[in-house]
Amino acid sequence: MSIKFKLLAAMAALSLVLGACGKAEETASKPKVENKEKSAEKKETEVKEKVAYADVFTEATTELEKAKEGKEVDFDKVTDLYNKNFKELVQQRDAEFEDTIDEKITAALSAGKDGSMDKVVVKQLFDKLMQKVFYTSIKHDFTEVTEKWGNTEEVNAELEEAKNYYAILKTTVEKRDAAYGTTLVSVIDGGFSEIETAVKNNDQLGFNLGKQVVDKTLMKTFYLATGALPNGYATKAAAEAGKDAALAKVEQAEGWAFYQSLSSYLSKHAADETAFIEKQFNLESDVKAVDPAAVNKAFVRGFAKIAIDEYGESKELFGEDKAVITGLEGALFIDIIGEDIKTLLGEDAYKTLTEKAQKYVETAKAKDKAAGEAQLNELISTLNTIVEKAK
Repeated sequence: MSIKFKLLAAMAALSLVLGACGKAEETASKPKVENKEKSAEKKETEVKEKVAYADVFTEATTELEKAKEGKEVDFDKVTDLYNKNFKELVQQRDAEFEDTIDEKITAALSAGKDGSMDKVVVKQLFDKLMQKVFYTSIKHDFTEVTEKWGNTEEVNAELEEAKNYYAILKTTVEKRDAAYGTTLVSVIDGGFSEIETAVKNNDQLGFNLGKQVVDKTLMKTFYLATGALPNGYATKAAAEAGKDAALAKVEQAEGWAFYQSLSSYLSKHAADETAFIEKQFNLESDVKAVDPAAVNKAFVRGFAKIAIDEYGESKELFGEDKAVITGLEGALFIDIIGEDIKTLLGEDAYKTLTEKAQKYVETAKAKDKAAGEAQLNELISTLNTIVEKAK
């Protein structure tokens, strides 16, 4: 059986796997989530101490990478590595973020072994879904820092864990820097530096601002990998659709798996855009129908809507530290779609927008309510214009 035929046949199996996981997610009861959370709390420290995640991840992905070379993959080995080293961590994040990544990865590895899913697709799903787990584990550690604030030793231990998770993701960030000429690695390094300085100075606001820089820059990384022009997987899948349908499906699968790191956040602010992007990347959809420009515009509208909501929250909480934090979040979401805004409004308009966004953060820190309200109105007005122009 040809590789192309096997891959195309596997798409139906993949759709069933993902569909089943989706149904499981919908029907999962809250009591089960709560029980998992309690279990996760007890085991978190123990699990982190005994596993060198980076080494195991490299070993597993190296084995799966053999699929691209047409070699046999030892799925028993990969499954064993996953079950012994990652499964507990993944289940902890599933409980915390109400996700079903463990089911998806387990089903994909099983399908790879029995031949119902192409091995190349399995590799991409395992790789990108585990990257989501490492990303959400960074978020988890940041939450732990907040809860343990004041206990420097424990806080530093959590930060060290967060940096270890980021070290695994760094290659993905570097790839986006190479593809787009960005400086995401430097920005994230700067965010961690801000955090470390804040801990030393007992500056909780400084920590929260540095945390946002790291978090939102990782979100930008995932956006550049999925829906940005011209190097996102939507573009790659569409480009291959007319040449090699099998390869196009692999690109579509990569886009879908990367998108999982963004979809839950996006869905809280832009449900229509989230659903559209999901449908475009979903393997049940015809890859020839993937529209990179439409996917890109949906992302732009979605992130602009998030920024609007962040600024709305900042307005409500003006005078509190949270207003400064959400003000910075608004600026960071503007940065995520910076190149797209330049295309829609022009270089000068984008420069003016970013200057206003930065100025508002300083105004929020100074608690100048009159100036803050005027600046927020201007920012939200421009963002609404972006939403309209991206339709």
